[in-house]
Amino acid sequence: MKTLLIIDVQNDFMPNGSLPVPNGDRIVPVINAMQYKFDLIIATQDWHPKDHISFASNHNGKSNFDIIEIHGQSQTLWPNHCVQGTEGAEFHPNLKTDKFEAVFRKGTDKTIDSYSAFYDNGHLKSTGLAGYLKDKGTSKLYLCGLAADICVFFSIMDAKKEGFDCSFIHDASEALDNKTFEKLKKEMIGMGIEIVTSETI
Repeated sequence: MKTLLIIDVQNDFMPNGSLPVPNGDRIVPVINAMQYKFDLIIATQDWHPKDHISFASNHNGKSNFDIIEIHGQSQTLWPNHCVQGTEGAEFHPNLKTDKFEAVFRKGTDKTIDSYSAFYDNGHLKSTGLAGYLKDKGTSKLYLCGLAADICVFFSIMDAKKEGFDCSFIHDASEALDNKTFEKLKKEMIGMGIEIVTSETI
């Protein structure tokens, strides 16, 4: 089954959001236009409690984008974003969601960050997505969304480890830091992940 996984196309990652991805809104019409090509469409949402450990506001004396150590791992401290039940956590209003069969929420545990759609950053807890996709008979998995260098990248890495044949849809994704993402793209290619455009699917 040909499956599309749309990562975190949420208001807080848009140009006017609290953690804006440059040109993040550009991908919305691209994602809408290609949905008919897929048998199964799944989406994810960052869904943080307001006291989430990754928010700089929850650490005295720390600023946005400082890096600290939590549970033995490096942790970037982010502006408050995608807080449960807020407008910022909602999908972009122009994103077509009618064909979404399921939405998986991540980052719900306040004690650990969760970039990947499949696991938290410590790989301590699964979201259940891998089992869901396998039960649905997914053979080919296409990924896109925001941000390409963080949540999309970590989702692709975990999808590959779970045994899925993965493709990254370049024109349906935007990165928070394009310089970093150029390096990550090389890493993806080295792992056998195909980089495609929405027109070539």
